[in-house]
Amino acid sequence: MNILFIEDDPMNRRVVRDMLNVAGANMVEAEHAEEGLRKVEEGEYDVVLVDLRMPGMDGIEAISHIRARGDAKAELPIIVVTADTAVDLRERCLEAGADEVLFKPVAMDALFDTIGRVLALRGGDDMIL
Repeated sequence: MNILFIEDDPMNRRVVRDMLNVAGANMVEAEHAEEGLRKVEEGEYDVVLVDLRMPGMDGIEAISHIRARGDAKAELPIIVVTADTAVDLRERCLEAGADEVLFKPVAMDALFDTIGRVLALRGGDDMIL
């Protein structure tokens, strides 16, 4: 499984990469939204994880760009991984096109469960972690 994680904090990327390595998943990193969008263009991913608060373009805008694509990549499963706890945050993320929202710090079982659930709902249950 190939997973793209768009996250500006290197420690957060390392923690999630270590979790995904346990499951045998490959994680590609992007340090900011613009880089993440380039990687979506260039690569093939099963899931995109995206932080919300990053310098420059934020995660919600990045999600909107992915969803606005005119190809199959517009349907990539997207999971927001954020420390933001605003009351309406989950609703805003889902309206932007996210499939699910996870709050930091992310536990390994919650990450795996969420990825599995999102893939199952999208018909990709053969790739569940």
